[in-house]
Amino acid sequence: QVQLVESGGGLVQSGGSLRLSCAASGSIFSIMDWYRQAPGKQREPVAGITSGGSRIYADSVKGRFTISRDNAKNTVYLHMNSLKSEDTAIYYCHAVAPGPRDYWGQGTQVTVSS
Repeated sequence: QVQLVESGGGLVQSGGSLRLSCAASGSIFSIMDWYRQAPGKQREPVAGITSGGSRIYADSVKGRFTISRDNAKNTVYLHMNSLKSEDTAIYYCHAVAPGPRDYWGQGTQVTVSS
């Protein structure tokens, strides 16, 4: 059974940092990424990383967020620096397994206070 378990969300002041983690189990994943959904808005991609280490970022987070991955632990991280109030959202971990089949975590809330 595939599971994605996120952790690391919370409340932080503007300009602060947080690190999100997503521990995956039950399969191998070619792509692991992070999406976010702010109140009243559609879910949007934030950053993604392949098993080979190729990364992609949304323009809104380039230079502030870094995605990394530990393949041995099947875990993906999102290091968020210089946080802004507009980064406030529920952050979801997403992973693509062979098939392809994709899976979602339950989400973790990130709130940035100004």
